[in-house]
Amino acid sequence: MAKDTRIIRDLTVGSVPGTLFRFAMPLFLSGLLQMVYNMVDMIVVGRFVGTQGLSAVAIGGEVLQLITFVAMGFSNAGQILISRAVGEDRKDRVGEMVATLFTLLMSLALIITGVFLVSYQGVLRWLNTPQEIWEYTRQYSVTCVYGIVFIYGYNLVSAILRGMGDSRHPFQFIAIASVINVVLDVALVGPMGMGALGAALATVIGQAVSFLFALRLLYKNREQIHFDFHPSHFRLHPGATKGLLSLGIPMVIQSAAVTFSMLFVNSYVNTYGTTAVAVTGVARKLENMIGVVSQAISSAGGAMIAQALGAGKIHRVPRIVYHALWIVAVPAGIMAVMTAARPEWLFGLFSDDQAVLTMALTYIPVAMVQYLGATLRPANFALINGSGNSRLNLMVAILDGILCRIGLALLLGVALNWGIRGFWYGNAFAGLVPFCIGSVYLASGLWKKRASRRAEEK
Repeated sequence: MAKDTRIIRDLTVGSVPGTLFRFAMPLFLSGLLQMVYNMVDMIVVGRFVGTQGLSAVAIGGEVLQLITFVAMGFSNAGQILISRAVGEDRKDRVGEMVATLFTLLMSLALIITGVFLVSYQGVLRWLNTPQEIWEYTRQYSVTCVYGIVFIYGYNLVSAILRGMGDSRHPFQFIAIASVINVVLDVALVGPMGMGALGAALATVIGQAVSFLFALRLLYKNREQIHFDFHPSHFRLHPGATKGLLSLGIPMVIQSAAVTFSMLFVNSYVNTYGTTAVAVTGVARKLENMIGVVSQAISSAGGAMIAQALGAGKIHRVPRIVYHALWIVAVPAGIMAVMTAARPEWLFGLFSDDQAVLTMALTYIPVAMVQYLGATLRPANFALINGSGNSRLNLMVAILDGILCRIGLALLLGVALNWGIRGFWYGNAFAGLVPFCIGSVYLASGLWKKRASRRAEEK
C-alpha cells in the first residue's frame, strides 16, 4: 500500500508564528463550527420553544459537558504523547498509543453511558433544574448521552490526527457535523415540532457521521499511524498505558474539577430562575467565541512544544508561548469591544425576552474578566501540557477547578451576599489561575529538564 503522508506534519520547522498560525487555524475553525452548531441549538430552540426551551438546552449542555470531560482529558494527553513520539521519531510508540487510546476511551464511553442512564435524575436534581423545564432538559440530556460513543470517538480520532501534526482533517469532519446539525435542527425543532429532543437528535446524528468519516481516514492511513485496526490489536499496551494514565489522569482531574466546579456554581445560579439560567447559558456561548481561539492555540501550542522538546529544539518553546499569547489577544480585544458596545444585540441573537436582555446588561463587567482569562490561559496551558508535566497539571486542577472557582463563588455570592453576580465573578476570576502558575513555570526554566530526560532515554 502506498503511503498517504497528508496526515503527517513536522511542527519543528519553519517560523514559529507561521507554523503556529497554520496549525491553529483549522483547529480554530473546527472549534468555531462546533460552537456555531451548539449556538444553533439554543437559537432555534429559543425561537421555536421560548425561554423554557432555551434554559433546558443550557442545562442539558452542562450535563453533556459533565460526561465528556474524560474524553477531553485523555484525548489531550494522547495528542501530546503522540506528538512527543513523532518528535522523537519513535514509530512503535505511535502505534501503541493509538491502540491504547482507542481501547481505553471507547470502553469508558460505554461505561459512562450506562452509569448516566441510571443516574441522570439525580444529576438534574443536583443542578437544581427548575420543575417547569424538567421534561425538556431530560429529553435533551438523555438523547445526547446515547451519542456519547460518537463524541468520545471523534475526540480520540481528532487527537491522533493532531498528534501527527494534522489539524486540517479534523476541521473537515466537524464541518460535516455542523452542516448536518444545522439542517436537522431547523427541520426537527421547527416544522416537526420536536423541541429540545429534536436539537439533541441533530447533535448526535451530526457527531456520528463526523466520527465515521474520521475513522475511515485513519483506516486508509493505517500505515502512517502504525496501527492496522485488527480486532486483536485493540488492547492496552503497558508502556503506553502508563504514560497515558500518568499524563491523562491529571488532565481528566483538571477538566473534571473545572466542569464540576462550574456545575456547582451553576446549581446556585439555577436557583435564581429561568431568566438567570438563560442569561448564563447565552453568556457561556458568547465567551466560547473566544474560548475556541484559546482552545485552538492551546492545542496547537501544546503539540508544537511536545514535538520541539522531543526533537531537542528547546529554543522554540519560549517563542511558541509568546506568539500564542498575542494571537489570542487580538480577537479577545475585538470581542470585548463588541460586548461592551452592543450587549443587547449579542444577547438578542438568542432571545427577545426583555427580562433576559435586561439582566444581560449586568453581565458585561464579568464578561471582560472572562475575556482576559481566555487571553492569558492558552499559552500557559500549551507549555504545561506540551512539556508533559502531570504534577503541575494536577496543581492547576486543584487551584483553578476547586479551591478558587468554588471558593471565590461562595465568598462573593454567599459570604459577601453579592447574589448572582458573586457566582459569575467567582467563576471568572478563577480563570486567571493557570496564567499565574504557567508564567512562574516558564520563568523557572524547569520545563527544559523534560527535553534533557528524553534525550537521555533516546
